[in-house]
Amino acid sequence: MSTPVIDRTAPTEHPVLDVLADRWSPRAYDSETPIDEAKLSSALEAARWSPSANNSQPWRFIVARRGTELHRGIQSALMGFNQAWAGNAAALIVAVAETTNEEGAPISHAVYDLGQSVAHLSVQAHHDGLVVHQMSGFDPAAISELTDLGERFTPITVIALGELGDAGELPEALQERESAPRVRRPIDETLLANA
Repeated sequence: MSTPVIDRTAPTEHPVLDVLADRWSPRAYDSETPIDEAKLSSALEAARWSPSANNSQPWRFIVARRGTELHRGIQSALMGFNQAWAGNAAALIVAVAETTNEEGAPISHAVYDLGQSVAHLSVQAHHDGLVVHQMSGFDPAAISELTDLGERFTPITVIALGELGDAGELPEALQERESAPRVRRPIDETLLANA
């Protein structure tokens, strides 16, 4: 499938690594190409090697390939317009935080560490030519029930992963978002203090 190239490079205020400036979160996924297993493994390996407090590694992932019951179940747990496009992704990945340890004590840094792990996954996947879109709009209880997670684990994010598709196949409102300029709050508005 030939997909038009869209330049989505971030207009950064200061130099950053190309892989970071070029990374973006598309909604147009190639609905035919299966996930490249080697690239998926590399993305998960990058996630595995991200830092965590006390090396506790309080992250887990649920990987569902397109065409499986698990993929369909995760897609059905998505809310709103995410259901309209995310099913085309070659894989849907649920990022799960281990919020309590085996003794029942809370892991206060779990969500932070999971976020770092997902960031590593995202950068590696983008470096390898895959696209990633993270979603908070989903029903965590439905995911927990679907996968029998138990009380120690909390689904935090669903990640669409795969090859870039044709934005022209998206609903019109999403097509506009796909090509809208990328914007971020300026650094001086982000810093609460800078002595």
